[in-house]
Amino acid sequence: MANILVVDDELGIRDLLSEILFDEGHQVELAENAAMAREARLRMRPDLVLLDIWMPDTDGVSLLKEWATAGLLNMPVIMMSGHATIDTAVDAVKIGAHAFLEKPITLQKLLTAVEQGLARDQVKQAIVSASASHTALLSSTLAHGEVISAALAVQQTFDLDRPLREARDAFEKAYFEFHLAHEAGSMTKVAEKTGLERTHLYRKLKQLGVDLSRSKRLG
Repeated sequence: MANILVVDDELGIRDLLSEILFDEGHQVELAENAAMAREARLRMRPDLVLLDIWMPDTDGVSLLKEWATAGLLNMPVIMMSGHATIDTAVDAVKIGAHAFLEKPITLQKLLTAVEQGLARDQVKQAIVSASASHTALLSSTLAHGEVISAALAVQQTFDLDRPLREARDAFEKAYFEFHLAHEAGSMTKVAEKTGLERTHLYRKLKQLGVDLSRSKRLG
């Protein structure tokens, strides 16, 4: 379940989208203009925003740019319009929009875009968490005068433009490498820490291409 903000000046569109999203188990907040969207964005901290481009006070692209400039674009934003040109859609994506939906919006396209937006945000949050763990490990080991390979201890960079499966595999590989280094290569301890059975863990590590001998040396 996610908190989704729907911004559209048309009452019928707001009601339709909120009904569909509510049926999918999401919490929905509605805004009919940019002013209400700004207030809702700060109050509810949405997991995803559906943002109409053509609105009477401030258009959606300008609001998107405003959020990006202020560092508030930390959630997926899906732009919507029935009259926008391709150039407008491209500009929105360049600013930071996750996707663009053309009205009238079909049920399948809406649900697919929302699902992909939320999935990408979850991967991004997991990567941030993993990077923080790497940074914490580096600080801890340096404090004790230990040396750990920079590939494991330094904050990693992940390419979020790759397909979801590849991005998830990259994160999982970094996750298991971190725990292997932290537990001195002990499969038993890593299995306990990650909640996996040893055979499953070993199979997973081989699938991800994790160098077990290297992890033991680093440990």
